[in-house]
Amino acid sequence: MAKIDLRTEIKEFLSSRRARIAPERAGLPAYGGNRRVKGLRREEVALLAGVSVDYYVRLERGGLAGASDGVLDALATALHLDEAERDHLFHLARQSGAPGGPRRRRPAATVRPALQRVLDATTEAPAWICNGRYDVLAVNDLARALYSPVLADPRRPANTARFVYLDPEAARTFFVDYDRVARDVAAKLRMEAGRDPHDEELLALVEELSARSEPFRRGWAAQDVRLHRSGRKRIHHPVVGRLDLDVESMELPAEPGLLLNVYTAPAGTATADGLVLLASWAAGRERSATEVQAPG
Repeated sequence: MAKIDLRTEIKEFLSSRRARIAPERAGLPAYGGNRRVKGLRREEVALLAGVSVDYYVRLERGGLAGASDGVLDALATALHLDEAERDHLFHLARQSGAPGGPRRRRPAATVRPALQRVLDATTEAPAWICNGRYDVLAVNDLARALYSPVLADPRRPANTARFVYLDPEAARTFFVDYDRVARDVAAKLRMEAGRDPHDEELLALVEELSARSEPFRRGWAAQDVRLHRSGRKRIHHPVVGRLDLDVESMELPAEPGLLLNVYTAPAGTATADGLVLLASWAAGRERSATEVQAPG
């Protein structure tokens, strides 16, 4: 079973962020071209962060426990961390300071009936709820139709990450920007691992994907992290064709760890027309299923 070792996570994350910054980018003299390390030296990061070299070395070796918010902020600035990377650094520090313990299995995630009603009331846009592991926990009719290739997997809950990495032929057809999607999924799973390194289901998923997918192994090793945010998703649906969708991904304050995702398109666009066609197709599927089940 996979295991998230916090000290190793911290070491690899900080060293990878340090390696990508050239001295010139940090405003430091390069002193010739014969540097033995890629990016910044540890002493240069310590100088930029305003801490001693010994202290920074201890931090990079995994000793983030007890580091103040001021030190973490200075480190994030020195390493040019973006918002997701800064959050990840703080997550790793908090987890380092937390009491150690075995992995834990989270209670089975369920979606309250009121949330399902919210999804069902959203009739003109695909809407669905997932957790940080990409488990699909609830959908409305349009999302069920849109994500029909993902939901074709009989395992429940269906999992978008498994679809992306373990059914790559179908995923490459479905996601127009497959390579970017694959990188982002690995980065978001690593972000989730920083939040909760003892989540048993997440660790099992990481182990499964690592064992079966080279693209996942590469993405995981890159140490990149991403936040679930708004953006654009380009999909080729097997029935209605190309859809260029605007994505809003929102945390649910009353349900920590769950995300509401809504896909829309501006009125009058080909994608808006495609969503109308998708709704018609979804309704037809539902009618067919009802007719099959009706008593003769």
